[in-house]
Amino acid sequence: MLLLLSIRSTRWSDPRVETGSIRGSKVVSSPITTRMQAILQKDMVREFLAEFMSTYVMMVFGLGSVAHMVLGNRFGSYLGVNLGFGFGVTMGVHVAGNISGAHMNAAVTFTNCALGRMSWKKFPVYILGQFLGSFLAAATIYLLFYSAIIEFSGGHLAVTGPTATANIFATYLPDRLTLWMGFLDEVIVTGILQLCLFAITDKENNPALQGTQALVIGVLIIVIGVSLGMNTGYAMNPSRDLPPRFFTYIAGWGIQVFRVRDWWWVPVVAPLLGAYLGGIIYLVFIGSSITQRPQTLENSMVYEDRRIPVLPKTMQIPSMTSSLTPVSVSPANRPLAQTVPPLSDPIHLEHF
Repeated sequence: MLLLLSIRSTRWSDPRVETGSIRGSKVVSSPITTRMQAILQKDMVREFLAEFMSTYVMMVFGLGSVAHMVLGNRFGSYLGVNLGFGFGVTMGVHVAGNISGAHMNAAVTFTNCALGRMSWKKFPVYILGQFLGSFLAAATIYLLFYSAIIEFSGGHLAVTGPTATANIFATYLPDRLTLWMGFLDEVIVTGILQLCLFAITDKENNPALQGTQALVIGVLIIVIGVSLGMNTGYAMNPSRDLPPRFFTYIAGWGIQVFRVRDWWWVPVVAPLLGAYLGGIIYLVFIGSSITQRPQTLENSMVYEDRRIPVLPKTMQIPSMTSSLTPVSVSPANRPLAQTVPPLSDPIHLEHF
């Protein structure tokens, strides 16, 4: 028994085990794992994944809310669509806001590059991540609501008409509007979006409080939807419209998704122009008028010497002499106190 205990103690105290020199006891990381970690730590890769994930989250919530409105009258509404896209944007900002800025919008990315706020080298990386995330979000919604789509459409995937379901995934111009009126609508709405985004994030103006930017941006999307979204569905985003439209093309809706009123290019071009104009308008009319705060150097202030002077210890304080002489007061010299006659009537406290 003692021999067995000594063997065990020798085994567990073997320094080769502690240093990992015994073959098989040392954990060796795989070269593939190490290389994958190195790739994922690159800025471009992290920003690509951030835009991909944030756009995917936004589009799943947004397209899901549209599916509820189109397929089920009891489960969805236009207000629900605005809430779905608005809070979907909020969640997307929380997912990737600190990595890539969570643009989730090709028009916003284009504007930041065109105005010198971001390098053009990042433009294709951001766009690829946004398009891929949006495309996979459309595929996810199609998978989740496939049975409802087939039941609603009777098995015929239509682009127009009372049983149209292509509008779950992309925007389409209503009959009451001309093509160029729809173009102008998208330019103005996207310009307002970009102008407000600059205002929300401008630290020199009156930005949203730290930690509330995601919520404020989501509320901005909701406000735009409930006030300006009736005409064209407020696409405002090539990454929101083009990839899902391409998905419907290959999923069974056919080439009609690109041919109906030749609308498909407007949600791509108009938001780019509108966001750029909105950014310029903010920088010219608001950004240039903000008073720059003066920079104060550390030693630029001149302080007045307010120290209290102290008398030297060798200084003699002159003795104070008084012209008054002490006077003795005897009981005989004290004045007699006059007695006060008593009041005739008692004082009642309640009178006060």
